[in-house]
Amino acid sequence: MQAPATSYAPMQSADASGKRRRLALVVDDSRLQRHILSKAVRGWGFDVIEAASGDAALKICHDVTPDLVLSDWMMPGMNGLEFCDAFRKLGREDYGYFILLTSKSEKEEIARGLEAGADDFVSKPVDLNELRARITAGDRILQMQRELTEKNHLVSQTLRELQRLYDSIDKDLLEAKKLQQSLVRERSVVFDQGHVSLLLRSSGHVGGDLVGFFRSGDDHLGLYAIDVSGHGISSALMTARLAGYLSSTAPDQNVALEQTEEGTHRIRPPLAVMQTINNLVLNEMDTEHYFTMILADVDLSTGKVVLAQAGHPHPVVQRKGGQIEQAGPGGFPVGLIHDAQFSQFDLHLRPGDRLLLCSDGVTECPGGTGDLLAEEGLEEIMHNLQDVTGPAFFEALIWKLSEFAGNQDFPDDVSGVLFEYQARPAA
Repeated sequence: MQAPATSYAPMQSADASGKRRRLALVVDDSRLQRHILSKAVRGWGFDVIEAASGDAALKICHDVTPDLVLSDWMMPGMNGLEFCDAFRKLGREDYGYFILLTSKSEKEEIARGLEAGADDFVSKPVDLNELRARITAGDRILQMQRELTEKNHLVSQTLRELQRLYDSIDKDLLEAKKLQQSLVRERSVVFDQGHVSLLLRSSGHVGGDLVGFFRSGDDHLGLYAIDVSGHGISSALMTARLAGYLSSTAPDQNVALEQTEEGTHRIRPPLAVMQTINNLVLNEMDTEHYFTMILADVDLSTGKVVLAQAGHPHPVVQRKGGQIEQAGPGGFPVGLIHDAQFSQFDLHLRPGDRLLLCSDGVTECPGGTGDLLAEEGLEEIMHNLQDVTGPAFFEALIWKLSEFAGNQDFPDDVSGVLFEYQARPAA
């Protein structure tokens, strides 16, 4: 009777350079055959562990991970084919090359061995030259597998690092979103003469749109809507800078206001304001960004509105009876060229009328078939929402846009200013 297994040391040695030596597991119920194979394999640069049965070999493989397995097919108890199948099911991280030693040569038997997970076969009696050639071929496969495993580890580490960086950036962008949204502190303000509502919805964490208003005395109200080119952080930073130029809390820094001899502030002509901002951007900002803009000076006592338009969508006036008017010169965007010429125009609001200033994220919202909402689509929405006022109007507008687009993720920032006039003009 043969001994059921040969003892082994689970630790593997290293060569002179400190590199881990390859480990071979020789499995055969013949002690002489194990001795012949082990001696040859050691001479080819392997550390060797021996096992006299498939059961003993499987126990060994729970403690160590051989790079190469040479196993006889025909053994008492668990045979080589069954051991190979169990070996493949161990779920080890790296790959072990498995060679079956067999006197079987039928194609059907060879197919069974491949299905069980064997990589190669060597006929018995074993020709050592043939065995070495097959081991060398298998070693090339193992080397490629080791390189692939190392690259996979590197990719995994890189992905984890990228995920960490992404999470950090995402956290920063969420904070940036809060800061940008804080630029529009009041989304709905009711005056004796009217009601102002604001909408600012970025397509990403942060965007390039900006809306707001500022008071000038008791009788004038400034409204503005800005759409900076591009999206993302750089566009958002520019909106923060522009918000300082049109501050509602620091009138001395607001370029749209000028101080009177009495020490109060009054609004400057929108045309002059547009020219001032254009020069400030070109002279003080080192940026490739430009922006469209519309600025309105509303005389609350008379309903007269003076506007300057710089490439922004036309202002929309909805009369008390529901009629809609859209007009304006269009104009040239701000921040492209020095001494750009802008123009201004007037319109008149009557009690019950309302004025909408919106970005092209509304009019250029794509539908499910690729067509754009356009000005006609906006008019239809405003007709449908004629009786919806204040912040509820913008909530309904977003719902209508989502319905038109087929989803709630818009490709562009969506923003707007809605002014609903309530005062009666002076006689």
